[in-house]
Amino acid sequence: MLDILAICLVTTALLSYVNHQWIRLPTTIGVMVIAMVLSLAIVLLDWLGIASSVRDQEQAFLRSIDFSEVLMQAMLSFLLFAGAMHIKLASLHQHQWQIGALAVAGTVLSTAAVGGGMWLVLPLLGIDLPLLYCLLFGALISPTDPIAVMGILKSAGAPQDLELVIAGESLFNDGVGVVLFSLLLGMLASGGTPTVQAASFLLLHEAGGGLLLGAVLGYITYRMLKSIDQYHVEVMLTLAAVAGGYALASRLHVSGPLAMVVAGLMIGNGGRDHAMSDITRRYVDMFWELLDEILNAVLFVLLGMEVIMITFTPSLLVGGAAAVVVTLAARTATVGVPVAAGARWFGLPGGSAPVLVWGGLRGAISVALALSLPPGHARDVVLTLTYCVVVFSILVQGVSLGHVVRAVIATEEPAPVKARGNTAD
Repeated sequence: MLDILAICLVTTALLSYVNHQWIRLPTTIGVMVIAMVLSLAIVLLDWLGIASSVRDQEQAFLRSIDFSEVLMQAMLSFLLFAGAMHIKLASLHQHQWQIGALAVAGTVLSTAAVGGGMWLVLPLLGIDLPLLYCLLFGALISPTDPIAVMGILKSAGAPQDLELVIAGESLFNDGVGVVLFSLLLGMLASGGTPTVQAASFLLLHEAGGGLLLGAVLGYITYRMLKSIDQYHVEVMLTLAAVAGGYALASRLHVSGPLAMVVAGLMIGNGGRDHAMSDITRRYVDMFWELLDEILNAVLFVLLGMEVIMITFTPSLLVGGAAAVVVTLAARTATVGVPVAAGARWFGLPGGSAPVLVWGGLRGAISVALALSLPPGHARDVVLTLTYCVVVFSILVQGVSLGHVVRAVIATEEPAPVKARGNTAD
């Protein structure tokens, strides 16, 4: 374990240095590009009969790391908590219904649209994938990845309200997507279709339980932070809340991602404002910002290296391109069109719909979920399709998001959001 950690940190540090010195892309994108290029170069050399042992060593290293386990059980809790800490609840409250609609209804509808679309398109390309696996692909690819979204939004230059909606949606739709994926995966394992009552209970238990656990965890941590003034102890308390809270969520079979988002929002708002001194606030912010940057960089290096483990054939590459088109079309239909049609209710600047569509980035969580599928041909197909969408999302959408923001966002003020209960036109 220590050797694996050392290799990951050394590799990430060196690639971050190369990116900063010469390539100058955003850190997460830059290290992923370099790792992917190096891995592809190793594949090419192996194909030419040169350095085949290097490819074997890299594959052995990646097999020693359970990417799905490392992300979903180790990194994700810290990354979600760190991201949620920097979102202001007062601002989030102004767009709570819009974010809720995008995170819940948008994710469910997108899962159906992507799954159905791929089920219709793939046979035309000579790729056989059962409907349930197409829906599983829809469930894992529909949620926008908060890790990718929040890392890239920092440099995109989007208006504050729009950035808040995109970030809020990505934080909450992740939990919804994981619940949908778990439901479909249970159907695959059992071979049956759950009743509406069973599906509703699973949703209430996982999502509702995660929200409740996060609120309880956030409140207990807040009270402990407020009772002392020792910055090193308070930093450890926040760290313990994340590690212990996510482990408890796994034991209780509730949504750990949603629990971490709620706990992060509570500690990042009430905790920072009312339970921390200035020096504690500074150390807590610096600690979580640094941890967020390090974990993000390591994660995207691993994501870039994973290309060497993916099965690519001409038909699967065409299928991957089709998956990109279907995913963007579903995002447009389930998010872009409603936002454009309900501009007044969403209260966002003109031109927000294209930014929400293009800013719906997919990332490592989708790959981790694909890797958790049962081994077999269908899993290999889903994994390849997922990787193609993720690479396009990060390297094309992520790099160009700032240009899209500047090109389409109108200069006028956003339309006011209708107050709840006001039925007057």
